[in-house]
Amino acid sequence: MSLSIVQGFSKSLAMTVLSEIGDKTFFAAAILAMRHPRRYVLAGCLSALIVMTVLSAAVGWAAPNLISRTLTKHIATVLFLGFGLWSLWDAFHEGESEELAEVEAELDADLKANSETSRANGKGDDAKKKNRPLFSQFFSPIFLKAFSITFFGEWGDKSQIATIGLAAAENPLGVVLGGILGQALCQTAAVFGGKSLATQISEKFIALSGGVLFIVFGIQSFFATVES
Repeated sequence: MSLSIVQGFSKSLAMTVLSEIGDKTFFAAAILAMRHPRRYVLAGCLSALIVMTVLSAAVGWAAPNLISRTLTKHIATVLFLGFGLWSLWDAFHEGESEELAEVEAELDADLKANSETSRANGKGDDAKKKNRPLFSQFFSPIFLKAFSITFFGEWGDKSQIATIGLAAAENPLGVVLGGILGQALCQTAAVFGGKSLATQISEKFIALSGGVLFIVFGIQSFFATVES
């Protein structure tokens, strides 16, 4: 395995873990797993994040082919430093957010609406679910719900844009592999740790750690651009 892949993998893994722990989609996965079968929630959330990681890395890989590589590295440097300062600002000025409560309230409203609809469908649904083929059970409404909440929650998020910048500056394959492993670790922790784990996470500490990591990446990207 080449050094460039290892560098991309390690940076992507660290960035993903620090970006996703305590994120809105992390809390959503934890709450959904308390209300629905864990395997469907994990499959839906993780599938959405894998698709998002591959798409983001593809955009980052294509960027140097559309504009000059030097300009791409400058943009990546600015992004990393900007996200680092943004995260540090959040850590020192916003304190512990109420994001978990907000996500839970949104899902409660959605659950209430769905329960009223399902109640009107009668009692025959459970028997029908048991007779479904395995493939159709996997792509169940729960899977699709977890997928859509996670995918659209990540669209335009800081971690997505950072993945694009990292793939433009590092080996895209390493970025994809590190990102997928990081997402798998975070989502597995959210699904099996549940709300008890989510409430114990210090968002301030995560924001502070992520901010420092982004700034380190920005400094490394700056010196790599100067040397080239």
